[in-house]
Amino acid sequence: MSAEKPKPDRDWAKKVWKVVADIPVGHVLTYGDVARLSGLPRAARRVSQAMSWAPEKLKLPWHRVINAQGRIAIPEDSPWHRRQKELLQEEGVVFLNGKVDLDTFGYRGAVDRLLWGNPDHTG
Repeated sequence: MSAEKPKPDRDWAKKVWKVVADIPVGHVLTYGDVARLSGLPRAARRVSQAMSWAPEKLKLPWHRVINAQGRIAIPEDSPWHRRQKELLQEEGVVFLNGKVDLDTFGYRGAVDRLLWGNPDHTG
């Protein structure tokens, strides 16, 4: 009889998935933002781990999570880097010198848009 290895507690990952699933189109969160909003302050590195565990059926918008400098965390020469950038640009996210303006497209920008609407539309 072989002893089965205990599975790690992954309930915290479900909180990460919920936060990522709720990132509005055209906006990004940093790994640190996702960790904090998931109740895991100072656990930004665990966010990518949780994302790798996510079932494909969740169809999480993985591309909306970037690093704290506003850059894509995947190496630039990777096809996944290009894909992430394409997906973000298709949603209207703008890159300047390889970076996203987190004040406009990050957490604060998303909250402003939710509260005040799209500033591009005058009413």
